[in-house]
Amino acid sequence: DNKEKLEKATGLKMLQIGMGEKSKLQFLPHHAGGEEDATKFIILTLLSIACIFGILVASGVIYCLRHSSHHKLKEKLTSLGSDSGSDATAAYQELCRQRMAVKSSDHSEPLHTSRINSISSQFSDGPIPSPSARSSTSSWCEEPVQSNMDISTGHMILSYMEDHLKNKNRLEKEWEALCTYQAEPSATTVAHKEENIQKNRSQDVVAYDHCRICLKAENSHDNSDYINASPIMDHDPRNPAYIAAQGPLPSTVTDFWQMVWENGCVVIVMLTPLAENGVKQCYHYWPDEGSNLYHIYEVNLVSEHIWCEDFLVRSFYLKNLQTNETRTVTQFHFLTWHDQKVPGSTRSLLDFRRKVNKCYRGRSCPVIVHCSDGAGRSGTYILIDMVLNKMAKGAKEIDIAATLEHLRDQRPGMVQTKEQFEFALTAVAEEVNAILKALPQ
Repeated sequence: DNKEKLEKATGLKMLQIGMGEKSKLQFLPHHAGGEEDATKFIILTLLSIACIFGILVASGVIYCLRHSSHHKLKEKLTSLGSDSGSDATAAYQELCRQRMAVKSSDHSEPLHTSRINSISSQFSDGPIPSPSARSSTSSWCEEPVQSNMDISTGHMILSYMEDHLKNKNRLEKEWEALCTYQAEPSATTVAHKEENIQKNRSQDVVAYDHCRICLKAENSHDNSDYINASPIMDHDPRNPAYIAAQGPLPSTVTDFWQMVWENGCVVIVMLTPLAENGVKQCYHYWPDEGSNLYHIYEVNLVSEHIWCEDFLVRSFYLKNLQTNETRTVTQFHFLTWHDQKVPGSTRSLLDFRRKVNKCYRGRSCPVIVHCSDGAGRSGTYILIDMVLNKMAKGAKEIDIAATLEHLRDQRPGMVQTKEQFEFALTAVAEEVNAILKALPQ
């Protein structure tokens, strides 16, 4: 009687009703739909938790990556000011120098009082000294430049050098053999033309006809292509590594700056004082302050930094007034190397060479090296630099005498005395020893 009421009240379809003892009732087959629904709910719940966990993990990874990237960027920005090799720093320094050049031209105070240390931000490895100081102690790093020299090769070269220096008889014979060496070809017809003779400091040290720097005659002040300077090749005959030149004369200073411009040079290595014992060794070819005009080339002294008692560094703006192009040229001036002699120590010249190479690193233009005649001191410096550069590139065999003959094939008189040749051997041995000490043993 209550079946319909119960069905309406419960919403269920009743298949069977009855009365009796509970223990004797026959239970109907159980419907599995409820369990399936519960299982689906559990699976969905687990999937939702997994998705949420995955999203959290991904968010954490992204945050870590962004934080790491930000940290690296911060480090890069922090180190930017100390990285002299970066393009950004170079551009910033260029702007600073331009700003200084403008300020110095408008300033009534003499330029040399404020220019002393302006280049130190570009070249020094230590704090900038007081602007009032005319000299400063070198803070140049004593470690040699990074080298790919093999340790065993280095030891072999070092033992050979030491034996060479100890065996004076051997050194004497090798120098005598070098003195008899004759370059072929060795014609110097152009250098000894009547109109060019007065352009040579020495008639014995002039450029060979087959190996000389030729100026563009149309840009020359006297329509001549001659200058007493020789391109020095290392391994690539198309791209000279150096230009060995005599110190400019009053009549050739314009030619000198034309050579600097036309060969794209940005580094000048000067190895002579302007005068020794009253004898002029080189013309003062740059302005003491402000700017000088040499034909179509305007040279502006930007800065002068006395690095130590042995050398100083000057920075110039070189402007071509025909094209209005400008270029920064750096001059490294070694002060204590006298004619026909050697520096007081190899240490000072090796420090000087590292300084030059740090500025020059990564460039493809030739380095201008000059002393008075462009042979003795210039040849010694180029010989040392060329041999050490070969070692740094991993050369297995080094023959300094053969390298010197190679230099003399390109310019006469390179390395003029036995003392200079011995000095070159000593300098190479000391630098190899320093490199070996710095390498992991």
